[in-house]
Amino acid sequence: MTGADAVVTRLGSGGPWEAVYGYSRVVRAGALAWTAGCTSTVDGRVAHVGDAAAQTAQALRIGLAALAEVGAEPADVVRTRLYVTDRIHCDEVGRAHQAVFGAVRPAATMLVVAGLIDPDLLVEVELEAYLGDR
Repeated sequence: MTGADAVVTRLGSGGPWEAVYGYSRVVRAGALAWTAGCTSTVDGRVAHVGDAAAQTAQALRIGLAALAEVGAEPADVVRTRLYVTDRIHCDEVGRAHQAVFGAVRPAATMLVVAGLIDPDLLVEVELEAYLGDR
């Protein structure tokens, strides 16, 4: 399947910023799928305020659920990006990532950023998956 032939699927989650800012929670084009940045925002509110590990776990659950909607499994994840608001959280964020992806070992990048859209958010994650011929 060439890029011109690939079917593109775009799904939203109903999150508070998707419609306002014009993006999808997950996009699949052929064998590839990407999530938008996922945080620990649940029902429009930040969950696990002050707990970077729990926020990471929640964000990863949200991202993996979005990928599942387009047919991807955790083992299909080939790349992750983790945006962390303070270096002091990097170890706990990394360990939360390892708890989910330790056996998969995707390529991963962790960046320390000045801040996220809500000051209570400590981490945001992006996931990329390769689904092969599925």
